[in-house]
Amino acid sequence: MRKAIAILGFLLAVTSLSPVPGQISPGELTRAHSNLEGISNCKKCHDIGKKVSSAKCLECHVEINRLQTTRKGYHNSPEVVGKECFSCHSEHNGRNFSIIHFDSIGFKHSLAGYELVGKHSKINCSDCHKPALVKDKISQLKKGKSYLGLRQDCLSCHKDYHQGTLPSNCAKCHNNNAFKPAEKFSHANTKYPLRGKHADVDCIKCHKLTERNGEKFQEFAGVRFQNCTDCHRDPHESRFGTDCSKCHSEESFHSIPAIKTFDHSKTNYPLEGKHVYLDCKTCHKQAYTVKIKHDKCTDCHKDYHKDQFKKTGSSPECSECHTLKGFTPSGFTIERHNQSVFVLDGAHLATPCISCHKKTGEWNFRLPSHKCIDCHENIHGKLISEKYMPLNDCKTCHSTQIWSAIRFDHKKTSFELSGKHATLSCRNCHFPQAPGEAPKQRFAGMKQDCLSCHKDEHQGQFPQDQSPYCAKCHTYDNWKISRFNHDNTRYKLDGKHVNVECGKCHPRIAGEKPYTLYKTNKLLCKDCHS
Repeated sequence: MRKAIAILGFLLAVTSLSPVPGQISPGELTRAHSNLEGISNCKKCHDIGKKVSSAKCLECHVEINRLQTTRKGYHNSPEVVGKECFSCHSEHNGRNFSIIHFDSIGFKHSLAGYELVGKHSKINCSDCHKPALVKDKISQLKKGKSYLGLRQDCLSCHKDYHQGTLPSNCAKCHNNNAFKPAEKFSHANTKYPLRGKHADVDCIKCHKLTERNGEKFQEFAGVRFQNCTDCHRDPHESRFGTDCSKCHSEESFHSIPAIKTFDHSKTNYPLEGKHVYLDCKTCHKQAYTVKIKHDKCTDCHKDYHKDQFKKTGSSPECSECHTLKGFTPSGFTIERHNQSVFVLDGAHLATPCISCHKKTGEWNFRLPSHKCIDCHENIHGKLISEKYMPLNDCKTCHSTQIWSAIRFDHKKTSFELSGKHATLSCRNCHFPQAPGEAPKQRFAGMKQDCLSCHKDEHQGQFPQDQSPYCAKCHTYDNWKISRFNHDNTRYKLDGKHVNVECGKCHPRIAGEKPYTLYKTNKLLCKDCHS
């Protein structure tokens, strides 16, 4: 009896939700749930007298239940956790109602626990979410209508190019941008780190490209490397054994630190720096000649600088600037350069030697002059007179510290900078730039009247024949009319007129270029008062 009353109460509650009198169900179920149509199935989704139960939803949708239980996928994201199923998937809206509102274009894939980066961000959803790649049996029943069921390991979507010969964790070597090259791979992490010349060998030389199981296959695992002869032919035919490293190194087959047990340090010319890596025959040209000249560098090396540093009665000693570690970098320091006639300071400290000493195809260390214009172009040309820039000497205004820092004293000109003018950059006046155009340089012949730089806000109301006319009202500090005195006009203000706002008598004239009308020519009482 109690059970019947409870069912009756549930039916009445459901009926009260219906917009149509007498209709027990609040609406037809969607096509996906159409098999649950009928009063006898209500309890499969609803708790008696309560709202729809998410727990009952998850009893049927086990794939979602499993994702939430294992804390994976979109249904474990902050957008879903804590919500009731019906808040996103409402029912009783008719057969053709879409119960899943999924925006595949705007969907943030990172919410599903797998962020799309690299090439993955440029492919279509259907490239991965297709029945052939769905491994989960329950998701396979959706027949391509679900985005669930994909694994996140690379080989669940991609063919194993290495055919099981390498570990399945592709991300150790590859990234999501491109399969080739394998940017994460480092031979240093293998059992055979590449050193010396081996580092320059093309991979295909050791890892041959063959065919396996009807497909192209490059062998990476199982390559023999225990002995040099696994890859190299022994030109000595094993006469010196199989341990090539006794004489040779990975730097070069022809780099022999010693011929068998010969120690060059026992001679009066120990091999150091670059000399260590030379082929013996480079110096010992005829059957390893023992006695060769070696007192000076020029006994073996040409004077690259063509006697530029030749001292009186002797050849230059290369070791003054160079070492056996290499011709570059030079040992000629900035301190030594500053002992010459041209001291390096400021930005010149960061200037490479080649900028000054190799302007042509050859080095030139004996420069004929040290003027600025020997290296730098005088961009001002004849725009700055000899008076302000004698002998084209850039140092008159510029320093070697920073080119943009100008130290010119404008008082030397006929236009002393004061007020706001003193805070302006030189470029404001001397390199004006119109919108959409390149800056135009100007120095000589510049006008000094205000309107040569500033717009006439008064639209020609005041004569400019007595320059500077603007200074009668304005100062260089700001645009306020601090110098203006109405008593000096044709209409002196007195009485009540003193407190009248300027705009009452001087209206704002509209137009393409609005302006304030100061010359009203209203000087009589009747002009303003009726």
